[in-house]
Amino acid sequence: MSALLAVAGATGRIGRRVTGRLVDAGAPVRALGRDPEKLAALPADDTRTASYDDADAMRAALDGVDALFLVSAHEGPGRVRTHATAVDAAVAAGVRRIVYLSYLNAAPHATFTFARDHWHTEQHIRSTGVAFTFLRDSTYQADLAAMASPEGVLRGPAGDGRVGAVTHDDVADSAAAVLLAPGHEHDGATYDMTGPEALSFAEVAAALSRATGRTVTYVPETRDQAYASRARYEAPDWQVEGWVTSYEAVAVGEMDDVSDDVRTLTGHPPQSFDDFLAAHPRSHRHLLPH
Repeated sequence: MSALLAVAGATGRIGRRVTGRLVDAGAPVRALGRDPEKLAALPADDTRTASYDDADAMRAALDGVDALFLVSAHEGPGRVRTHATAVDAAVAAGVRRIVYLSYLNAAPHATFTFARDHWHTEQHIRSTGVAFTFLRDSTYQADLAAMASPEGVLRGPAGDGRVGAVTHDDVADSAAAVLLAPGHEHDGATYDMTGPEALSFAEVAAALSRATGRTVTYVPETRDQAYASRARYEAPDWQVEGWVTSYEAVAVGEMDDVSDDVRTLTGHPPQSFDDFLAAHPRSHRHLLPH
């Protein structure tokens, strides 16, 4: 009998892709999420409604599961505690392996504040003694495209730093490959999920210009300018700090890694930003003339 695989956060951009790939491969899959209607739209026959911070629901939903793909929760002040609750529930349910979707260069003092959450989550997973694999994502290429305003301006304190952004599909392919691999070849491993090149934000703007046929420009900001330009959103302080420090991490060189791990895991090269934009015109439709 094949091992039962679970995908937590199965209705999100990565989770639904991974669920689909596992189902297509013929693996038994249980999809977990908070919204039963969204879960019902997934190809998995076995779905369970559970929130990461509900220990009892998570434990029940993971009963009988061999390996869990844990997509990180939405950002928030209590995210590490939420992750720990989900991890502890998985261990209590008898899950033998956790594949966790982490972040590139996760560290306790990472410039990008949200990356610190991932480091603490990784440490908690290690402390449980469960077998693990960490997939550390770079910025998503779709998010780079979304950062440009409808006016064609990409604005932030990224300086001349570079980012090796990756696609959701390449990450999902990699996660599915790890989950479907026989034996324990990925136990204890950490893989960096990046694209094939590291681009400056000026080069990102140039790629968007080529894709849309209009001029998209990058306007570097200072930290003070970045906070001031985002004040209009009236977001909580922790969220604004996350937005600003995501650019600052690029400026100080914490996001310029380029890894071959996608190719190693999947057998195909990661997609370039130009190819992503050509294949996904919806990603930059907000920049097109109306």
